[in-house]
Amino acid sequence: MSEQYPSAQDPTLEEQASLTSGQDAWHLQGIPEKGIPGYMITDGPHGLRKALASTTATNLNDSVPATCFPPAAGMSSTWNPQLIHQVGVAMGEECIQEQVAVILGPGVNIKRNPLGGRSFEYWSEDPYLAGHEAVGIVSGVQSQGIGTSLKHFAANNQETDRLRISARISQRALREIYFPAFEHIVKTAQPWTIMCSYNQINGVHSAQNRWLLTDVLRGEWGFKGIVMSDWGADHDRVASLNAGLNLEMPPSGTDNQIVYAAQDGRIDRKQLAAMAQGMIDLVNQTRQAMSREGYTFDANAHHQLARQAAAESVVLLKNDDNILPLAPTANIAIIGEFARTPRYQGGGSSHITPTRMSSLIDALQERGANAQFAPGFTLEDEPQDAALTQEAVTTAQHADVVVMCIGLPEYAESEGFDRTTLDIPAKQLAVLDAVAQVNSNIVVILSNGSVVSMEPWQQHAKAVLEAWLLGQAGGAALADLLYGDANPSGKLAQTIINDINDDPSMLNWPGEEGHVDYGEGVFVGYRYYDTFKRQVAYPFGYGLSYSTFAIDQVQAVADAYQPNTVQVSARVTNTSDRAGAEVLQVYVAPEQSAVARPVHELKGFAKVYLEAGASTTVTIELDSRAFAYWSERFNDWHVEEGTYTVEVGTSSRDIAARVAVTLEGDHKTLPLTEWSTYDEWKQDILGAQAMKAAEEAAERGEIIAIPDNDMTALFLHAMPINSMTTLLGPEGGKITQFLLDWYEAHTK
Repeated sequence: MSEQYPSAQDPTLEEQASLTSGQDAWHLQGIPEKGIPGYMITDGPHGLRKALASTTATNLNDSVPATCFPPAAGMSSTWNPQLIHQVGVAMGEECIQEQVAVILGPGVNIKRNPLGGRSFEYWSEDPYLAGHEAVGIVSGVQSQGIGTSLKHFAANNQETDRLRISARISQRALREIYFPAFEHIVKTAQPWTIMCSYNQINGVHSAQNRWLLTDVLRGEWGFKGIVMSDWGADHDRVASLNAGLNLEMPPSGTDNQIVYAAQDGRIDRKQLAAMAQGMIDLVNQTRQAMSREGYTFDANAHHQLARQAAAESVVLLKNDDNILPLAPTANIAIIGEFARTPRYQGGGSSHITPTRMSSLIDALQERGANAQFAPGFTLEDEPQDAALTQEAVTTAQHADVVVMCIGLPEYAESEGFDRTTLDIPAKQLAVLDAVAQVNSNIVVILSNGSVVSMEPWQQHAKAVLEAWLLGQAGGAALADLLYGDANPSGKLAQTIINDINDDPSMLNWPGEEGHVDYGEGVFVGYRYYDTFKRQVAYPFGYGLSYSTFAIDQVQAVADAYQPNTVQVSARVTNTSDRAGAEVLQVYVAPEQSAVARPVHELKGFAKVYLEAGASTTVTIELDSRAFAYWSERFNDWHVEEGTYTVEVGTSSRDIAARVAVTLEGDHKTLPLTEWSTYDEWKQDILGAQAMKAAEEAAERGEIIAIPDNDMTALFLHAMPINSMTTLLGPEGGKITQFLLDWYEAHTK
């Protein structure tokens, strides 16, 4: 058996306290004399950001070279968990080379509002997709013996006032929207660490929230790792340790407070020992990987993986007249500074120094393309230069095709602030408008970390490639797509809306007086747009290809041996003469419900690669959770008895087939009381028997009969039974008492 580091019983009380705070901004606290090293942890989440030794903690741009993979805004559009796992493996290998024990990512907070400044770092508006994609980063990194830090737990959905704002969220919205990505990853991959968020949830800071960190995370989900604070998010170390926070980062120099609190009983010593033991366990987990000094990762292979990931991240939104792919001999004009100076990642703590960079101009030159470039505009927040506009028009005038590269400069979106508009900067659109006057064959490539408004400029474009932020190999990947060496297969992980006021969260965005109400509840993203039939520019899950596909032979069959489980199968056929990939998406729609539910929700998907003319059958299992909602009455998941529609398609609004299935439900009931309604008594098995007994007692003259005339029934059905006195006087009270007595006698 390999040697392990000591348990938390071996360090002194003072040493236990020290283990629950960092050594500095990027190192765990070690106890070298007792064999516990202080390993390094550092930022991700789309690559390694290890600060140079000479860099201060606040300098986010000076770091060792590492592969910059596409941020989550792009990677999420791959809908390819296997590819994402490969990226995770590569990130883990780079951590080994740089002797980093834990990489801080991925971030799986929900894109509640398109204006969120950190949207580029998060995966989706849909929790199922976010969890089932980001789990690949966790499993991939940790397969190399390196830890991940799933973040930011929880409800960190805006940058405005993020250090202190209280997110007021219903239990149901937390459970159905804001928790599931974390829950799936914890249960499936057991991240070694979780980072709690800055914000408060319903008035309690995440780092001090025992319900969040202990009751839910560890108790319900079975989390076995350590919980650390976001940097500076621990405002009360005593309260945080009691809540279940293992690690304060960065250190505040308050270890003595923990010692005193343990001595005077404000912290249970067993709790402190458990939190310290978690830190020692983390060191033990990373020990083998940290012993591999001298290991070197394959930078070329990782760059090629980044190129593949970038190509699959791009979503083809439009391709009129099949203008793409371009002919090899086409004379093209490349307009837009983004083609020369790509925005390949977001700003803030995730900023990576790439091992190499590939701009679109570089990639086109390497392949000897017949292309002329004009910057068109600068990426600074300054007025447009008329000379740049004229140069762009002149360059575009005689080209066969114009490739126009526009989007959001870094000043328009970054960690630290939220956007105020969906609009692309006006000077870029003015250049596009001018170019469109002299050439109608325009392909637009977008660079942005979250959705942008498509109107009114989209009318100028025959093709639109939503390229998000593509990492260091984005230029080569875009060239591959433009010329057909790669086939677009990306699908939207976020709905592109027409107007920011179409989003329901705008009623409460970004909050006021220290709080933000999540008044839209579970109706986030397409759950709102599709349920309430709002017109959108492009729906969730949408994306075109150079290939075409057909879906048929769709079946949905309830499992005879596993209650409330359904097997879904469908055949996918590539009906074109070009190999390509399609994403089969499965949505579940309840026919009726006791609560307001979205018209449908994503509950399964599969990406399939097919040669020209080939077919394959895809099978996806929907477990009971796919049909459940979080019941605040039961304080649990609840599957209602009844009919559900299983929808199979290629986006939330492109449904190829619908199949109805009938489920028996989970038969959950609550004990009946005087506050249960007349209808709730009738619908309960034992309650219905009590009602029958009351009818028989009335026939014997022991109590009066419950009136069955239409007017009385209209009032009765929704009233608690203790209200019968209101309708029937004292005799009504006797009915209530009879029901309660009978029920009590038969439930003992």
